[in-house]
Amino acid sequence: MFFMKTILVDGKSEKEFLKALKSRSGEVDKKVTETVSQIIEDVRLKGDEAVKAYTLKFDGKLPPAMEVSREEINDALTNADEKFVNALLNAQENIADFHNRQKHQSFLNPMSNGVILGQRIRGLERVGLYVPGGTAAYPSSVLMNAIPAKIAGVKELIMVTPPLKDGRANPDILVAAAICGVDRVFLLGGAQAVAALAYGTETIPKVDKIVGPGNIFVATAKKLLYGTVDIDMIAGPSEILVMADDTANPRFIAADLMSQAEHDRLASAILVTTSKRVAKEVEEEITRQVASLERREIIEESLENYGAILLCETADQAVELANSLAPEHLEVAMENPMEYIGRLDNAGSVFLGQYAPEPLGDYYAGPNHVLPTSGTARFFSPLSVDSFIKKSSFIYYTEQALREAKDDIVTIAEKEGLTAHANSIKVRF
Repeated sequence: MFFMKTILVDGKSEKEFLKALKSRSGEVDKKVTETVSQIIEDVRLKGDEAVKAYTLKFDGKLPPAMEVSREEINDALTNADEKFVNALLNAQENIADFHNRQKHQSFLNPMSNGVILGQRIRGLERVGLYVPGGTAAYPSSVLMNAIPAKIAGVKELIMVTPPLKDGRANPDILVAAAICGVDRVFLLGGAQAVAALAYGTETIPKVDKIVGPGNIFVATAKKLLYGTVDIDMIAGPSEILVMADDTANPRFIAADLMSQAEHDRLASAILVTTSKRVAKEVEEEITRQVASLERREIIEESLENYGAILLCETADQAVELANSLAPEHLEVAMENPMEYIGRLDNAGSVFLGQYAPEPLGDYYAGPNHVLPTSGTARFFSPLSVDSFIKKSSFIYYTEQALREAKDDIVTIAEKEGLTAHANSIKVRF
């Protein structure tokens, strides 16, 4: 039987647990970095040849073709379960509605002195979407990455995904790709897929940005290639924090904690509560509910190592803890959840009330489920339309406007010792 820690928050007792929690996102194993670095270099130098060699090595066989035909993508949609397609379409509608509200307009600011300033916003030219295959194949991730990219105006969306054992693509992923308007799909995975997208090969187009989740090799490749190409974020293990008072339903809380614990043995699920009764009953509910869940072993290991029930004296203390931990997912199971919106500053996504469970955000409600982890919600934001755009400013000055500004510009340039900068202004007058 597993054991989930209960810790009385007193400013000291919880610190050891929080320290262990942070260790989950430690430095990547040097051997992983060395392996990934070699794969990246091979793909950079040898292109398709290296990609095929690594696909054969890691996946066991090469797919019939590296690119999935448009016909196969369309057939996957045609042959898919109608209930599944309708669910994806409903989710797509919600996700698109939310992300359409994030769009920004270019602007032009003409001034009375003839000066014109402005900003131009447009979508990236080409984006690569990495989608894991096998047991970790999540069509919802296709929706969450592809929809904001398309809304942002990305001209071409390239998806890469590892082939199944029969050498074909996961049909559920193809259904999501068809629904979201993914332009091209290629069958390759791992660090070699990330490198192929970053550098381009004879077959795989070079992209401007790579998004999407993956294993440690994929995450390391994205980290190493950042700068050669843009990336979304380096995602750590999944995490949830539930704030609860005595009005919360322990059955709901237990279920929500386990919904994140089942992701990964390193996942973190934490209850912060002001109620000893709720704490006790949540423990009992976890023991009862976990017995019928398929990923029981993963859930129990996750909860035992990185789960905890933190008992607070006040709601203010709970808020302070939540902001300190900056969790990926934050549920507020409090009597008046809406009153906490303005106080919870550090969280990827906040779920308010007992009928807004975390899986609602994972699949359906509309806000993105690609969220900052490992405390990075203190300074990172969820994936959004902004993640897929670039901005340029532009400046137009008349001769008279520059004449009026020239002395200030020259003064600053000369203070910095950049006399050629100053000369660029002086020479005009």
